[in-house]
Amino acid sequence: MICQECNQRPATLHFTKVVNGEKAESHLCEKCAQEKGEMFMLGSGPGFSINNLLAGLLNIQPAFQESAQDPFQQEKVLQCEQCSLTFQQFIKVGRFGCASCYETFKEQLNPILRRLHSGNSSHSGKIPARIGGTIHLRRNMDELKNNLKDMIAKEEFERAAELRDEIRKLEKQLNADQKGGE
Repeated sequence: MICQECNQRPATLHFTKVVNGEKAESHLCEKCAQEKGEMFMLGSGPGFSINNLLAGLLNIQPAFQESAQDPFQQEKVLQCEQCSLTFQQFIKVGRFGCASCYETFKEQLNPILRRLHSGNSSHSGKIPARIGGTIHLRRNMDELKNNLKDMIAKEEFERAAELRDEIRKLEKQLNADQKGGE
């Protein structure tokens, strides 16, 4: 596909703009896109970086914001004591230099992790389908056993007996699953 502006170079950037439900596509070469100002998301560098794209999407770097601070006032730059990596360098590179960077940049990472994990700041992972059944049963049993201990401590023996029966059911189910899987 040829650039729609210069009609000379191959189009390497394809933009789709949707404004008020109207879709407009443009196919430009890098030079025409820079001249036209369409490369705002690519930063000042000549090449495209997936790190820049992610940083823009996650609002890691406050791009396009006018600084209201005094330009001559020096701002304290947060830097890792182990590897001397700054947060700005992390944004550009997309990975940390050492394990202590996680602790150094903890405050800046929380909002990013919350956006990535749908509001949570930790990743719990997935359980594989073929062994997921027994894992769920064991977790459920552990939770019931903890509740059973609490009920015994509170001397709520009727509820404790119900929990004991539920635990026995789960143990039977777990044993049946393990024998069936062998």
